[in-house]
Amino acid sequence: MSLRSLALVACCLLLVACNKVNQENFSRLKAGMSKAEVEQLLGAPTECAGALGFSSCSWGNEQAAFISIQFADDQVLLFSGKGLK
Repeated sequence: MSLRSLALVACCLLLVACNKVNQENFSRLKAGMSKAEVEQLLGAPTECAGALGFSSCSWGNEQAAFISIQFADDQVLLFSGKGLK
């Protein structure tokens, strides 16, 4: 294997390892966690929307893997995931 091919494989593995939207992190989520704790675990959300003390945020991509979390007063109320590995 050439040095260039080896570097490409190493970069791809590094990118996969950096993805925080995975089954391991999903299993760490708990009802009652603060939004700050969730963001420390998963990073900044891909999108968020809400009103009147409730919000819904998602991490990842609906075509691949994603985690969706509903917050009440910045505390985890419900969460779900799809396509996680």
